[in-house]
Amino acid sequence: HESRVGFVAVVGGPRGLSPVYTLGSRISSRSYRNPFGPCRRHSNRLGVRSGVTSEMGTDEPQHNSGDRNASTEFDTLLENRSLSPYPSSDKQPSPRVSEPENDDAHVVLDNPNIENGSIQDQQPSIQSTLSAMLIPALWPERVKVVSMCFLSFIICNMDRINVSVAIIPMSEYYGWSQSTVGIVQSSFFWGYVTTQILGGYYAQKLGGKLVLGAGVVAWSLMTLLTPIAASSALPVLLVARVLLGVGEGVAMPSMNQMISTWVPRQERSRSLSLIYSGMYMGSVLGLLLCPHLISSFGWPSVFYSFGTVGFLWFALWQFGIASSPESCPGISPQELAYIEQGTNLGKRTTNYQGIPWKTLLSSREAWAINVSHFCCTWGYFVLLSWLPTYFHSRLGFELSASSFLSILPWLAMFIFANIGGFLADLMITRGMPVTVVRKLMQTIGFMGPAVMLAGVAYTSSATLAVCFMTAALGLGSFSQSGVYSNHQDIGPQYAGVLLGISNTFAALPGIIGVALTGFILDATGGSWNTVFGIAIFFYLLGTVVFNVFATGERVF
Repeated sequence: HESRVGFVAVVGGPRGLSPVYTLGSRISSRSYRNPFGPCRRHSNRLGVRSGVTSEMGTDEPQHNSGDRNASTEFDTLLENRSLSPYPSSDKQPSPRVSEPENDDAHVVLDNPNIENGSIQDQQPSIQSTLSAMLIPALWPERVKVVSMCFLSFIICNMDRINVSVAIIPMSEYYGWSQSTVGIVQSSFFWGYVTTQILGGYYAQKLGGKLVLGAGVVAWSLMTLLTPIAASSALPVLLVARVLLGVGEGVAMPSMNQMISTWVPRQERSRSLSLIYSGMYMGSVLGLLLCPHLISSFGWPSVFYSFGTVGFLWFALWQFGIASSPESCPGISPQELAYIEQGTNLGKRTTNYQGIPWKTLLSSREAWAINVSHFCCTWGYFVLLSWLPTYFHSRLGFELSASSFLSILPWLAMFIFANIGGFLADLMITRGMPVTVVRKLMQTIGFMGPAVMLAGVAYTSSATLAVCFMTAALGLGSFSQSGVYSNHQDIGPQYAGVLLGISNTFAALPGIIGVALTGFILDATGGSWNTVFGIAIFFYLLGTVVFNVFATGERVF
């Protein structure tokens, strides 16, 4: 006969066995084998609440038939004690251990906590819980994908922001004016804007894994070559910066394609917020490390060390991440079913389906994203490029202090972005319409920086200026749960392309705004109030456009 049993996988030696995971399965009385060999000191023991106990020897199990009520109660107990690592869902099948054709159950039936014929309440040990959190090999596959995307965005902004610190000794060494500095910093965006739509197109066609990996290799190589280009001639440096932008331009579209493929909707806000907050953490690390590298080894060391990190990331990405859940050899059936249910894409096909360009470019909801994304990044790119200079020239801090204080806004963005993502997912899970959540998050992301930059413009206190600037960028990071998540709301199948289109518009402030800031500072003798006033205007414009025209419902 067959009877349902529960089992606990255990780790440890004879003196201390520790339960790790509780499951339910069916065991055949004719074919049980212990794959780990006989246990000499402990018999395998199973119990039910009615007191019926089965004693398992090392060869064949002997089942006590018991009564039907005890068996039914035990089945119910097992169902209630399932420790699935995936959130509950009405459509999600409960985890089961697959049964081989010969009915062998390859499990270890050893539970030292079952005493006197009853099952005591058990929880995973602290050691096993920490192991599951700290050992990447134990993470669900979608968590690995999100984590690697997060790391790629850290590297992305480290390689982008390093020049904003290194530009100070570089400009002194080469005798550059503020206008030249602005051109050098904005040249990155000349290349960045060219690969946004192409990155989304090829990510849709070839897969986000391939495109993102190629982008990281390209921008890391250009980072390594920056000192050589700078020592050659200014035009050569500009070409290197343009090519660096070409590589980084594919990062967001290809990442969006990966997330729309891997992450269910109910986890999307916090996943995207974490990934985008990698840019902020990259800024923190870059601003923290650059002054020490410059003072110890000279400014070229910044580019050599940061460029090397990208190649290390690529090795992990290439051999540890799959392009889609269906092609991932290590994914469990439960996680695959959970992802397919939560992404609403069903079974994907490997054949390229084409992109409805006319529809995407004529949609009112898509244009709401495009305009809002432009308004959002005007202040972001200007501050990203000029913040160390602002602290150095306007507030009078030294290079090391300027870089350290520049960390605070980006650290605030990292924290607030993840808080916003958590709150957005929580509100969606509790039934708040996605449209309301997106507009609420984006309103905070626009109006918060507008108010705080006004405070920066009219304060004469260095301390207050730093506080206002930190609050401005911190509140602006709520946009990660607003416009930055909206592409996957209105068109999850074309999320990479939609992000590529909107990020093309969003890259224009990097070209226009960053260079214009240099010219404004030269023409006005350092009027930062004009710079902040323009950013405030675009924040207000974006607030109106997004709240009037955006939606959180699927359009494509």
